[in-house]
Amino acid sequence: MSLLQRMFGSKNKENIPVTEDAIQKLKNTEEMLEKKQEYLEKKIDAENATAKKYAKTNKKLALQALKRRKRLEKQLNQIDGTLSTIEFQRETLENAGTNTEVLKNMKFAADALKNVHRSLDVEDVHDVMDDIHEQTEISTEISEAICGVASSQDFDDDELRAELDAIEQEGLRKELVGMERPATGLPDVPSSAPSTKKKAVQDENELKELEASAM
Repeated sequence: MSLLQRMFGSKNKENIPVTEDAIQKLKNTEEMLEKKQEYLEKKIDAENATAKKYAKTNKKLALQALKRRKRLEKQLNQIDGTLSTIEFQRETLENAGTNTEVLKNMKFAADALKNVHRSLDVEDVHDVMDDIHEQTEISTEISEAICGVASSQDFDDDELRAELDAIEQEGLRKELVGMERPATGLPDVPSSAPSTKKKAVQDENELKELEASAM
């Protein structure tokens, strides 16, 4: 048995992890590595401070501090790479879980649609549509027949002409009655001439009198 088989066990369907559990484990690992990152960053800052402190007074201590800082930085870089890999794997699992859920819902909808179609038969649908079409035509024929009865009623042309003559006679009678009414008289001409004309007549008489006296 190989080392990987001893670590993770042989392939068995019962041991296949659930997606949600795997995602949660990856998140827990991310949190642990992030805490380790914070610890290493603090240690690197401390070693850097030590190197600066003894750079002039104690070269040996300063060099040792720099070496420890280099080792810590290497560990930090490794953790950064591991975190990137874990983050990518977690996102892939989350997307896969989403796709699985979407596919599951789509299959559920497809099964529901299939179940509905089981109760329907194409021939039955065509028969129903034919019945609807036939009944629609019958209803149209009935409506046309009813309208035809109303439009085909016969009327006596002689009676209609007699009624029209009566209407014309009534109109003529009203016109004659209006003509027999006494016409309104014109206003009387005034018996006396207007004052201007009367004055002119007086002036003419006076002129004649003057002419007579002058002769």
